[in-house]
Order: sequence, then structure tokens, then C-alpha cells
Amino acid sequence: DGMNVLFIVVDDLRPVLGCYGDKLVKSPNIDQLASQSMVFSNAYAQQAVCAPSRVSFLTGRRPDTTRLYDFYSYWRVHAGNYSTMPQYFKENGYITLSVGKVFHPGISSNYSDDYPYSWSIPPFHPSTEKHENDKTCRGKDGKLYANLVCPVDVTEMPGGTLPDIQSTEEAIRLLNIMKTNRQKFFLAVGYHKPHIPLRYPQEFLKLYPLENITLAPDPWVPKKLPSVAYNPWMDIRQRDDVEALNVSFPYGPLPDDFQRQIRQSYYAAVSYLDVQTGLLLNALDNVGLSNNTIVVFTADHGWSLGEHGEWAKYSNFDVATRVPLMFYVPGMTTSPVSQGARVFPYLDPFSHIGGSAPQGQTKKVVELVSLFPTLTELAGLQVPPACPEMSFDVVLCTEGTSIVHYFNVSEGKVEEGKEGCDDTDKCFNEEPVAFSQYPRPADTPQWNSDKPRLKDIRIMGYSMRTIDYRYTVWVQFDPNNFTANFEDVHAGELYVMETDPNQDDNIYNSTSHGWFSRKLLD
Repeated sequence: DGMNVLFIVVDDLRPVLGCYGDKLVKSPNIDQLASQSMVFSNAYAQQAVCAPSRVSFLTGRRPDTTRLYDFYSYWRVHAGNYSTMPQYFKENGYITLSVGKVFHPGISSNYSDDYPYSWSIPPFHPSTEKHENDKTCRGKDGKLYANLVCPVDVTEMPGGTLPDIQSTEEAIRLLNIMKTNRQKFFLAVGYHKPHIPLRYPQEFLKLYPLENITLAPDPWVPKKLPSVAYNPWMDIRQRDDVEALNVSFPYGPLPDDFQRQIRQSYYAAVSYLDVQTGLLLNALDNVGLSNNTIVVFTADHGWSLGEHGEWAKYSNFDVATRVPLMFYVPGMTTSPVSQGARVFPYLDPFSHIGGSAPQGQTKKVVELVSLFPTLTELAGLQVPPACPEMSFDVVLCTEGTSIVHYFNVSEGKVEEGKEGCDDTDKCFNEEPVAFSQYPRPADTPQWNSDKPRLKDIRIMGYSMRTIDYRYTVWVQFDPNNFTANFEDVHAGELYVMETDPNQDDNIYNSTSHGWFSRKLLD
């Protein structure tokens, strides 16, 4: 019969989750999913901003092939008529359903979330989504503001609810319909939080007393960070509460106490997201479909929480590019699940004590562009072929590779990132790598450095992550013909993970890096 797919994608979620070793966060429902899943601890997005990342993993093509580095073009018109992952499932007999933020809304998905190509019925968007940036945050003076830090009383919100609550309700409604329908489905659910504004039910603050919240381990701009690499976090500067702090451009810094409030609210928003995820997975149990539904949980990219003196995404650092990624495949990541079994009982983060370790975990470096071939293989469909070098006119192919072969890890054991190897060069060449990239308008931080429009891009930062290193070169880029000139390097970064896990000590200028540049150009 083949399995159903429940595809959960979260906006701006870095792996601050119990199952990723975070000691502060309360995420019992996502951790419970991890305890039945294969968990990838080194998964990376291809560009740390919403629309380019989503179009990349939903088409299985890299940003240089979708030609989307901003928010303002639709790949089918602007690059090539590429099939998407949900479209492929739809063409293979699945009902495909989209709830919340799956594609980035707007021109980059043709103002329709790529309906009708990708979806069987028009995608659902919560009615309260339009209030996201309204003045709904009550200040100490009792007035309403459009703040970054925004714990709210849900009963006071427009409609008496919040978008992610509505998305969960709609997804549960659809699961109940699919239960009786008996047709295979691919249900994508996109959650907004912890995307800014950090607007969530205020009770979640109780989980994180401010005195327990620390600053980032490296809250300063590293001495040897090239200025082109820095993102000046313009989107948070525009929120009322940040604007009132009158922080200098581009490096800030934000006052320490406010940094801790942002971190506190990010964690609170993650626990709110965990509740939504828990309710959704519990509904999968309730309709009796946990035994034949693959569940994927991931995010479009991460989010800096003060590391390197940076906030938001918009960079090539791990904090911006690394994402959670886990796959629950009944009978594969778990022993066979009997129909009607309770796999995902709802866990209340306010009362649940104790964690759960991932069922299987690998440190292998993987990329979100590999989601498409991986999910098709898990579902028993024919895996799309690898793309040729130039694939603008190829409708169905993927630039990722299936990562299903990494699932065969013996139970409960954490697999190391690399096996023993005698021939270093050969080893290096077979070692998995993840590529990310980020555009910039200039060598120094500008008001549009975070989100340059295509016509303003002058430099592209191409970044490569191996288990041991992060290597980035910032090269000249011509937006008129989408070409990068690797002979014209404006700056470079090289971080050694073993001695510098937070990526603070750039040794690019004091090291030879021939192997990296060869690998990046391959």
C-alpha cells in the first residue's frame, strides 16, 4: 500500500531541543518523536533565509539552480519548470495537503503555494496570520506594540487564537478526513514559531525563569570575522522594543538583559511549538495512522541567538544553517507498529519530567536538498534521477542524494561521523559535505545586507561544512548572468570544529586551504 507522509517544517528553528542535547529547553513531544526516529545531528539548509531554503528543499535543487536568493521570483518562470516533492507524490497517487507555512507565500510560490501543481486542494493558511506583525504586544505601560519579545494572553488576540494553534486544528481535521478516505496522503504542516515576532501564549515564560537564561557563549563579533560575513539583523531592529533601545548600526551590541529576554522568548516559543507538535502527533495516534505514516520533522534554517554578536538568520554560520532533522518510519526506525498503537501520547511540557534519547542518531553531514530523494525512497516510490550538471530544462531530477543508507545504525548507538581511513585524500573525497550559500550587496554591512534583492547582489558566500570544518569563500557574483567568479575572492573563513566548535577563530589567512577550494569548486 505504501506509507502516508506527515511532513512537519518549522520556521527558524535551530536544534535547541532536548533530543539534540539542549539542557534548558522543554521539548518533550519532539523528543518523544526523536525516540522513535532516526535523528541527524549534522543537517544543514542550503541558504539561511525562508523562501530560498524552502524552494530548494521542496524542488530538490540548490539555490544556484532555482535562481532564488531573495523572495521575488517564481522558479517555474525564472529558472526551470522543476517538479516539487509534493507534486511527485501527487503524480504517484497521493492526496497532497498543505497547512500553514510550507512554501514561502508570495511571488516565490506564484501567490498560490504552487497550487495546483504541488497540492490536491488549495493550501490552508490560518486566518489570524495577517495579524502577525500588528501591534498585539502589551507593553509595561499597558499600550500595544509590535515588539520582538511578545508573550501574549491568547484570549486577547484577534480571533482569540494564534496561527499555529489554527494550523494544528486544521491538520487534525484533515487527518480525521483521511482516516475515512483510505487514500494515501502527503500532509505538510508548516509552523510559524519561533519565527519573529516571538509571539506565543505567555504561560510558556514560566518554563524559563530569566535567572536561568545565559548569554550566548560568544556574544561578541569575532576579531577575524570578515565584515562581508556579518549580518546586521535589520529585521529585529525594526521591532518597536528593539528600536527603542537605539542600538548602533551595524554591530550593536544589544544590552545584556535584553539579549537574555530574546533568548528566553525563543525558548518559550519552542515549547509552544512543541505543544502544537505533540497535539498533532497525538491526533495521528487517535486516527490510528501511526503504524503506516512516515513522519519527518525539520526546519527551513536556524537562527542566531547572539552568537558572534548576531541575531536572526542571514549568514553561513552553523547557528543559521544547521537544522533539526528526524525521520520516523514505522517498522524501520522502530519495530513494527501494530494498528491503533499509541506511539505519541501527548506530553505536557509543564509537568513532564525526564527526557528520551533518539532511537538512532548519526553525525553524518547531510543537506535539506536531500529530503526529496530520501522521502521518495522511504515511501517506496522511484527515486528521481540525479540532475546533470546543467538541469534548467530537466523537469524531474534532484541535486540531493538519498540518505536512507545512513539509517542502518545499530539500535540506540550513536554513529560517529566518519570511519577509519588510511588514505587521507581519498577519505576526504568520500566524506559527506553540506553546501550553503549567502548573498551580500557589498563588502561591509549595509541596510540590505541581510536580504539583498537579486539585482543588488555583488558577492556570494559559498560555504562548505564537513564533520571537521566549516570553510567559506566570499566571491564576486554577477546577478545578470548568475555567475560567481571564484578567481575574485573578497574574503574567506575557515573554522576547525574540534578546537573551535562555535566558529569564533577564523584561521583562513593563516592556513593553506587548497583541498577545501578544490572540493567547493567540484
